[in-house]
Amino acid sequence: MKLPRLQSEIQRRLLVNYRADPDLVARMLPEPFRPQLVHGSAVVGICLIRLGGTRLPGMPYATGLRPTENGAHRISVAWDTPEGERTGVFIPRRDSHSRATVALGGRLYPGWHHRSIFTVAETDTDLRVSFRSTDDEAYVDVHARITDHLTGSALFSDLADASRFFRTGSDGYSPSRHPGIHEGLRLVATRWHLEPADILHAASSYYDDPHLFPAGTIALDSALVMRHLPVTWQSLPALERKGTFTSV
Repeated sequence: MKLPRLQSEIQRRLLVNYRADPDLVARMLPEPFRPQLVHGSAVVGICLIRLGGTRLPGMPYATGLRPTENGAHRISVAWDTPEGERTGVFIPRRDSHSRATVALGGRLYPGWHHRSIFTVAETDTDLRVSFRSTDDEAYVDVHARITDHLTGSALFSDLADASRFFRTGSDGYSPSRHPGIHEGLRLVATRWHLEPADILHAASSYYDDPHLFPAGTIALDSALVMRHLPVTWQSLPALERKGTFTSV
């Protein structure tokens, strides 16, 4: 039995976005998911999030977990439900530096995580976040700098456009510890604020792998940052997994 809801604070959420070949991404996804397209491109990316005070609803912030660094490779997806089309993300792999998150994720609450070592150096305007998994299967290294305007993106016309896209895609599904099942979490936020950032460097074991993404099938697009936002994580009904996906 998993907890239906948890509360926490997003202390920092860095989203690095790529444009990718939609046919290639479609072949990576299991049913019932398909790529969510923006201007003909699939949207894939990295989420590097530090959460503070994760706790049961109604409990004081001080009773929550110590801040945890977490990372996820993510693919924006759509799928059909009896109520119509839904949008969100499929997360092939989640990583965390927190032993508690690794131990409890997928057991006490949705979200099976792998153990990774994170290195973080950040100021109010400069963010450098990297991790490497202890199983040596995944790594990420991102350096971004907060800026005044979103520029150079082929996916989003402006910051408001990007904000709408990610706010309406707040349901995330990922593989569970049980074969054949996707676990889901919904991010619920009463406040929603994004800052644009310039990407100074980005490396990923997933997106830089030429066997997964041959030359010309993927390109960096944009980066966005969320900071100091109280949120609730709501468990979603599990989905049956059919087909296969390309794991990270």
